[in-house]
Amino acid sequence: MTPIAIGFGCDRGTPMQTLAQALAEALQQAGATLGDVTGAASINLKADEAGLLALAARHGFPLRFYAPAELAAVAVPHPSEVVRRHTGTPSVSEAAALLAAGGPPGARLLVEKHKLRGADGRHATVSIAACAATP
Repeated sequence: MTPIAIGFGCDRGTPMQTLAQALAEALQQAGATLGDVTGAASINLKADEAGLLALAARHGFPLRFYAPAELAAVAVPHPSEVVRRHTGTPSVSEAAALLAAGGPPGARLLVEKHKLRGADGRHATVSIAACAATP
C-alpha cells in the first residue's frame, strides 16, 4: 500500500455522487484504492461544500482546507489563470493534494488533474499525490 492524499476542486454545489465518481476514476488511474487514502484536502472556500464533506465522512478520511496563499505557494504542473481569478490561487486540487501528502519535495503527483463534468453539469477535479516518506 502506498499512502496517498487526495486534492479536490469543484463547482459550488457539486453533489457527492459527482465527486465520488471523479475520485473513483482518479484512483483507477493511479492504481490505488480508497484504503490507500490517508487524507484529502481542498481550498478553504470549500469548507462548507456539502458534497465534499459527505464524501469524506462516508469514507472516513480526514479533510483539510488550505488558504489560497498556501496553495499558491506550491509549484504545480497545470496552473490555471481561470482558477486564479475565481479563488486567488492558480491551483486547488494539485496543490491541495501535494500539501496533504506532506508537501514537496517528498510528495509527488500520481494523478495530476482528473476532471469530470457530472450528469448534473457540475465539474469536479481530483488530483492524487503519493505521500512523502516519513523518517
